[in-house]
Amino acid sequence: MLSQNIQIESDSNIMAVDNGLVRSEANLHDGTLAFHWRDGRAIRGLYGELKVGSDLLRTSLYENHSVDEASIQPVEDGFGRGIRWTFKHSTPGKPAIRQHLWSYEGMPYVFVELDSRQEAEWETNYMSPLASLRNDGSVIDFGSGSKGEIRVLFVPYDNDKWVRYGSHAIPCSVESYEATAIYDKDARKGFVLGSVTHDFWKTGLQVEGTWAGEVSRLRAFGGVTGLQTRDTLPHGNARGLVNVSPRIFVGAFDDYRDGMEAFGRANAVIAPKLPWDGGVPFGWNSWSAVMGRLDFDVYVHTSDFIKQSLQQFGFSNDGVVYINFDAFWNKLTPEELSESVRRVRANGQKPGIYFSPFAYWGKDPERPVEGFEGYAYRDLLLKDHAGNLLPTLDGAYAMDLSHPVTLERIRRELDRFVEWGFEYVKADFLAHGALEGKHHLPDVRSGIQAYHLGMAVIRDTLKPERIGRPFFINVSIAPLFPHGYAHSRRISCDAFGLIGDTEYMLNALTYGWWINDTLYRFNDPDHTVLHKSDNQKETTAHEGRSRLTASVIAGTSLLLGDDYRLEEAAARARSWMTRPEVMDLARKGVTFRPVEGTSGNKAEDIYLLQSEDEAWVAVFNFDPDHAVSKRIELTRLGIQSGKEVSVREIWDGREMRFDDARKAIEIELQPAESVLLHFRNQSL
Repeated sequence: MLSQNIQIESDSNIMAVDNGLVRSEANLHDGTLAFHWRDGRAIRGLYGELKVGSDLLRTSLYENHSVDEASIQPVEDGFGRGIRWTFKHSTPGKPAIRQHLWSYEGMPYVFVELDSRQEAEWETNYMSPLASLRNDGSVIDFGSGSKGEIRVLFVPYDNDKWVRYGSHAIPCSVESYEATAIYDKDARKGFVLGSVTHDFWKTGLQVEGTWAGEVSRLRAFGGVTGLQTRDTLPHGNARGLVNVSPRIFVGAFDDYRDGMEAFGRANAVIAPKLPWDGGVPFGWNSWSAVMGRLDFDVYVHTSDFIKQSLQQFGFSNDGVVYINFDAFWNKLTPEELSESVRRVRANGQKPGIYFSPFAYWGKDPERPVEGFEGYAYRDLLLKDHAGNLLPTLDGAYAMDLSHPVTLERIRRELDRFVEWGFEYVKADFLAHGALEGKHHLPDVRSGIQAYHLGMAVIRDTLKPERIGRPFFINVSIAPLFPHGYAHSRRISCDAFGLIGDTEYMLNALTYGWWINDTLYRFNDPDHTVLHKSDNQKETTAHEGRSRLTASVIAGTSLLLGDDYRLEEAAARARSWMTRPEVMDLARKGVTFRPVEGTSGNKAEDIYLLQSEDEAWVAVFNFDPDHAVSKRIELTRLGIQSGKEVSVREIWDGREMRFDDARKAIEIELQPAESVLLHFRNQSL
């Protein structure tokens, strides 16, 4: 039986499905789709398109458009109860194209997917379920409630090469990856679009407008490649009797931030995040502290220091602390490696290790593969269709993840880590595995398909059911999607201890906070440098504490990154990492939301975490040289006027009471300083 809470209407021109929040309309005359929300917002004039050979086929240019009654079917799944239906397009001499739509009770979003069936197998590397191109007027209508500046969100494909998220005011031209938001910067009302299937395609979202407030061109499509995806080849071709596009989420929300979180949860319904019951990882990683100078002494000294100075004073999560090797751990002798693990375990800690399984760092492709007689690395490296090796990325060649020897190498390395006693692995430079190329297995026709194979080996080899204990998986340089293979993902590229590093990492949190506990259990803010990384000058005290505050609000993976043989690094850790309120906030594992989203490719400077009767607000000054005055508008935080508010600064303990009829708090911040405010208010 079809859902009683979803209305279906049809006449000779329009077929409509209305779930009470969004009405989906198929125009049977011109072959376009439109979505109307009950507050007056709309997206109109949408068609589907795909490429077959050199031909671009567009549904709105077909002659016949229909919705067969038999295609209207009830569905009940992780999204609830709803209806799935099909908008079919046909014309003589061309393959039929179908747009499938899903609408669920009480949901302000719908899903749209496109496919085409032909009599013989066919290929395509471009499929768009939704597109609309206009020269005049706007594809999107914000309704009567929006008069402000409209911005478009840029989401990077991965986190390599210090890429940044961004929000761009229209007029602009944006190509985002896997997701975007189009929103009013003041009212926060907006639309969210993105892919919720990630089995084959890299998905692009193109949004363009030449006049303020107007979106004249919009396209969501599978098949995007280029500099941002690190590809030097076109997207691989889907091949079959039926080829299917990515499934696109289309929603409108009173607050675009709610929409991004809903998008993250929708992805998690289709592909759940990898479960983790062990809480926020507290600990240390060697990279920032010593980089290539890693040796036995710094590793065991750090373990002893944390045991004696931090661990027994609150720096742990349920007693768990990880002490992790990064790159260059193989400089240690087998005896030193074994003794390192023993010492860490004797200190009541868990050892962690590092590898980059999808990248070959050697300079000689003809080098024999260790442990696999008869194979050279050239056999395992990804190539183009002429048999040439792909250009290096970050100085390394890409491994072909469809090759059985490549996958077996990964299994053997992980099994060694388990045998040696490690319980945490940082997997780095994973974007190599998703590059387009000609794969060893002919059925693997896209980089994303290959990436699934490699990531599944990592996940399955380290399953607790297989190895008899939990094993934490962190991914570093990696595509945002597909997810479900790791417990945490670094939200940005490398970030160290200067205020510029903090601002860079918080740029990713400003526009990617929603990833935490939806796609991955934790956002990883990278190793938290309180004093000095091996490649930078010393931080000021304000810079170091701001870096820590930024890590705490990320949601978070709290791994320190200093060499505690340096007295100032040790002193700051003793002072800051034993603060109960700060550590309790980190242990929550909940990311703070940005209060605003108008910073372009920079970071916002105010972040909020709110519960029923209290809130925490982090405020930053990213200027390393000048003091600033920050004004915090209470209404933007969601604090009602006319109530007494108690505010306490967590770091220095300052308390103040005031009547919030003043509607704002003025805070003076020194260069690179941040504050962490705790609000208590009956109106929160």
